Amino acid sequence: MIEIKKLNGRITLVTEQMPLMRSAAIGIWVRTGAVNETPEIAGISHFIEHMTFKGTKTRSAAKLAEDMESIGAQMNAFTGKEMTCYYFKSLESTFREGLEILLDMFTESAFDPQEMEREKQVIYEEMKMTRDTPDEDAHDTIGELLFRNSPYGNSIIGTEEVLAKIDRDTLTGYLAAQYVQDSIVISVAGKFDEQMVTEMIEGKLSHLKESKESPVLTSEALEPAYTVKTRDIEQSHICMATRTVRLDDPDYYAHRVLSCIMGGGMSSRLFQHVREQKGLAYSVYSSCNPFSEDGYYNIYAGVSHDRIGEAIEAIREELLLLGEKGVSEEEIRKAKTQISTSYIFGQESVNGRMVGIGQAYTLLGRVRSQDEVLASIEAVDEEAIGRAIRMIQDPAGYTAVAVTNKEFDLGALVQGR
Repeated sequence: MIEIKKLNGRITLVTEQMPLMRSAAIGIWVRTGAVNETPEIAGISHFIEHMTFKGTKTRSAAKLAEDMESIGAQMNAFTGKEMTCYYFKSLESTFREGLEILLDMFTESAFDPQEMEREKQVIYEEMKMTRDTPDEDAHDTIGELLFRNSPYGNSIIGTEEVLAKIDRDTLTGYLAAQYVQDSIVISVAGKFDEQMVTEMIEGKLSHLKESKESPVLTSEALEPAYTVKTRDIEQSHICMATRTVRLDDPDYYAHRVLSCIMGGGMSSRLFQHVREQKGLAYSVYSSCNPFSEDGYYNIYAGVSHDRIGEAIEAIREELLLLGEKGVSEEEIRKAKTQISTSYIFGQESVNGRMVGIGQAYTLLGRVRSQDEVLASIEAVDEEAIGRAIRMIQDPAGYTAVAVTNKEFDLGALVQGR
């Protein structure tokens, strides 16, 4: 059973006991990320995430790693558009020691200026790695282009020029302003002592500021835009996307089902048409990408440079066919089964449960039970699918990005001109 309570009056603790397990996972979620940043500090949330691993007032970076690994725990962190998460998984018997290390990192990071300069070099290499991974570059760019009038268009990693200017005072000032009690959710799943967790967290986080103002995330949809990024690469990478629905929209699960039908697996329409029938791509798929206040549908394909036009036309054909013919009851049934099965598989680990309940409460302020989620998937009907189809069926409404080896008129291809 999922339990929710407030610590210090504002910090939310979400727990799910799994007594048959012998391990537990915990995540400290902070509702701050790229959407909270201005252009002058773009990437600072991601930088802070990195710096928490670079030493505390009592532990060096090496000592942090040594202490966590000595108890067999797995620790990591990630930064997103709307949140930053620090987490670990360990055996029940070593959970207390792991939590002490995690809280030390979260509350006592040293942010040593020399370590900051060294870690900037690491992030510069991460930026280069993204540019050298053209499919990732295409996915990052489509989000920035599609939401160019919204904080959702902000880059998570930022740029070399901005990162170079971030000093310790800027970093600690942002941390104090954003890492506040009512923006923190602690999620725990597995076998653990809840009283111990509660006492340790309350003692460590009571000094944080109570609240902050939230950014305005809603914005009007823009006219389609197109970007071609040239690289010396062997394959072209295409993303086509259009804005759809937010995470708590009544039609969210209908969009999940429709995305599965279109590009969710080997039997999906895009895979069968673009890859199997026409041999245009090795990888082709679509995804439903919701945020708390917006969302988008994205189609990706990796194709030969000389077949870009054919691949885009094949995608156009599938979208137009979707609008003209809709989908069958059998396709809906099969997609529901795929999504429900994938969801259940993800719930069969302590880490999956911890992420599920933590992310849900951080973004939505509530957690759905497994039965509620499965019922919502099952409740998707043809009427809801019809509303979802109307949002994604017109290729002329898609923004697009291509990472390729030459310039060309991407807009003309997407528009079918």
